[in-house]
Amino acid sequence: MWSLIVAIIVGFIAGLIARAIHPGNDKAGFIVTTLLGIAGALVATYGGRMLGLYDENSAAGFIASVVGALIILFIYNMITKRSRVNHHP
Repeated sequence: MWSLIVAIIVGFIAGLIARAIHPGNDKAGFIVTTLLGIAGALVATYGGRMLGLYDENSAAGFIASVVGALIILFIYNMITKRSRVNHHP
């Protein structure tokens, strides 16, 4: 349980850093960016556990969380860009 809390806190910070690093005009608000960062940290944590990089009670490192947040933010921007293009003639 503690590793989940750590992953959320690290994800919050990772989301902010990922947003600062990600190029382009990001329309996501503060809360969306935070949630994407948390999702990135959780993906990095559980993905690393499935690959055997982390123990069962370990969270992903900070750099892995930032990378996970960047990946999630990139996917989010691709989805929102595609939906904006499809809705505007």
